[in-house]
Amino acid sequence: MRIPVIACTVLLLAGCGTYEYRDNAAAADANPLCMSRPSQPGEPVSRDCERDASGHWSSNRDGQPVDFKRTRDDR
Repeated sequence: MRIPVIACTVLLLAGCGTYEYRDNAAAADANPLCMSRPSQPGEPVSRDCERDASGHWSSNRDGQPVDFKRTRDDR
């Protein structure tokens, strides 16, 4: 009984928000200046070559309303 309640709760909450995932590893791999890595621990790395992954949960309602009205041509 617990699993269906949790599943329904998750589905309802998923419709109320969005999750944005950002990852710049592909951009760092494509940059030719990032091919050489520091050989010693603690050596500085260029900000463009740092690999970073982050996520952001948002429940803002910035979306545009959907217009379901049909025009005369669509009938």
